[in-house]
Amino acid sequence: MKQVVVRDLTNEELKDKIKEEGANLTKIKFSHAISPIENPMRIRDVRKVVARLKTELRKRELSK
Repeated sequence: MKQVVVRDLTNEELKDKIKEEGANLTKIKFSHAISPIENPMRIRDVRKVVARLKTELRKRELSK
């Protein structure tokens, strides 16, 4: 998810996406621990998406 797309989301959509992507990250990590996943770089990508979402949400909180 690109930063341009993240900026267009509302605060509620950001919170929902953070929960959704966080759950996705946990699921990927568990499946990788049990048996190696095909593309382990996906863990890093999902982690970065979560960070982008949290950063945008925090930026909006501070600008109020």
